[in-house]
Amino acid sequence: MAYAVASLMQWITCAEEQFQSHLAELNALDAAIGDGDHGSNLARGFAKVREKLQANPPETPASLFKLVGMTLISTVGGASGPLYGSFFLEAGKIAGEQKELDNATLARCLQAGLVGIQRLGKAEAGDKTMIDALEPAIRALTNEADMGVATQKAREGRDATIPLIARKGRASYLGERAIGHADPGATSACLLLNCLAGACPT
Repeated sequence: MAYAVASLMQWITCAEEQFQSHLAELNALDAAIGDGDHGSNLARGFAKVREKLQANPPETPASLFKLVGMTLISTVGGASGPLYGSFFLEAGKIAGEQKELDNATLARCLQAGLVGIQRLGKAEAGDKTMIDALEPAIRALTNEADMGVATQKAREGRDATIPLIARKGRASYLGERAIGHADPGATSACLLLNCLAGACPT
């Protein structure tokens, strides 16, 4: 099976809808350990992405990823814009000029995106960040697991952030007060991957 541009656009459209519908939840999680605007920032950024996709639909996965990445970097405040923006920009570099992506290529794109986030944010698994959800999910896909397994790994990674002390970002200043709260970035990463699982390969 392969992911054509239409399927990947469905992924991004779903993400925009999910960030809108979970805006209050993401903001509440972020308010406990950060600025309280994670949901608002992502909802605004992905709404702008959707607007641009509708105005100028991309023809390749790479051009889609580039549009998403550049738009998020330019419109989303805080750390999430540059981090998610880098994720999509790096994914686009791997996609090349292909018209559609098979499962293995998509996994390589996502792995490159993960490396981009880690390069920018200097975070590793266990630091109570979006990496805790993304890394195990993408590792599963790289090992040829299906998206159902990957999303389950993402949820497990998100839940594992609840008892952690944050080591990166604003939450790291809270020390033990960050314990008991799921990381908002790991939560939004789960929503993003859930939408990818729901995008229908052609």
